[in-house]
Amino acid sequence: MDIFRIEGPVRLQGTVRINGSKNASLPIMAAAILAAGESTLSAVPDLSDISIFIQLLEQLGCRVTRHNDGRICIDSTTVNNPVGDYEIVRKMRASICILGPLLARCGRAEVSMPGGCAIGDRPVNIHIRGLRELGAQINLKNGYIVAEAPNGLKGKDIFLGGPFGSTVLGTANVLMAATLAKGHTVIESAACEPEIADLANCLNKMGAKISGIGSPRLVIEGVNQLNPFHHEVIPDRIEAGTFMVAAAITKGELRLTNCRFDDMMAVVDRFRHIGVTVEPAENGCIAACSNSIKPTDITTQPYPGFPTDLQAQFMALLSLAEGNSIIIEKIFPDRFMHVAELNRMAADLRKEGSAVIVAGVKKLIAAPVMASDLRASAALVLAGLAAEGTTIINRVYHIDRGYEKIEERLNPVGAKIVRESD
Repeated sequence: MDIFRIEGPVRLQGTVRINGSKNASLPIMAAAILAAGESTLSAVPDLSDISIFIQLLEQLGCRVTRHNDGRICIDSTTVNNPVGDYEIVRKMRASICILGPLLARCGRAEVSMPGGCAIGDRPVNIHIRGLRELGAQINLKNGYIVAEAPNGLKGKDIFLGGPFGSTVLGTANVLMAATLAKGHTVIESAACEPEIADLANCLNKMGAKISGIGSPRLVIEGVNQLNPFHHEVIPDRIEAGTFMVAAAITKGELRLTNCRFDDMMAVVDRFRHIGVTVEPAENGCIAACSNSIKPTDITTQPYPGFPTDLQAQFMALLSLAEGNSIIIEKIFPDRFMHVAELNRMAADLRKEGSAVIVAGVKKLIAAPVMASDLRASAALVLAGLAAEGTTIINRVYHIDRGYEKIEERLNPVGAKIVRESD
């Protein structure tokens, strides 16, 4: 099992290119199930989550070829085993998004209840409710979701809201299933995330008829069949936000290329509020910080609000602010396993229910820490860049799920990160 050894503090300066979005790639890879033939998705990052999803598609009967230039070719001519096996699905939450496409293509699907990061309870009841509205018969058996639609799916007006707002993967599942349903479907309280818009745009390339893209009301006219696609995935806004924090926490300056600035206005707003300069530039943006960090309040929300996937990284940054900040987690109220680890590095964090009170400290001090999930891993790397001494991060396989070779991308701009076998 690999560890990171990080020497700090450092100052980052230079240019980093943002990779394609993991959270956009996975649902679009699932969408390939809907059309017999070979589809090609480009700009896909080289991540362990992508590798797991390839295994899942191959188990279904697809033939997948991965190229070194970021292209993935998925031949879904044959999908003869519509079963998402526990041994694969348990490793990654996004595996659940094969449920809708399998149901629409094969009329039947058996998918294990999903696993993934330890960030709290993430039920799939909204996915199931939406697919039932389309006419699917769904039962839970031995830890598997067993869905059947022997007579096909039928369009309907569906409300997909839940106690924590819209659901990204739930929207993806119902949207993909509805493209091949008979008649007219309306999804109210649909997720508005750029990754859902990217999926919908790809589905339209395949011959779907989806309108309202980017809004909470998606309208789908069912079609008889879809065609294979060629599509380039959008840049990863969470990776971009993480590297913006890297610039700020090290009092550095990073030019980020292949970055969609307009997708990140809630994040940019918080950066500017705490004294970090983030300005658009050609094909990206520049993030810089030379002054002290000011405190602020953050509440995570569905898009276009502040993303839960950047909560941990901002907590690391605000640990060094001059004053007290409050971070409220509205998406996954238990997503605070990084609090104890940051406190090991001399942060002053106190959890109060679904909120954390962040009392700024003068400096962070290196310590051995344990990564608990993907974004918590990123927060610990960021803290290690700013901390005095040598930080050892265990279980860095978590970070490999969402950041491609992060040490090889940050070291050229001033980081001192060494990957070692434990």
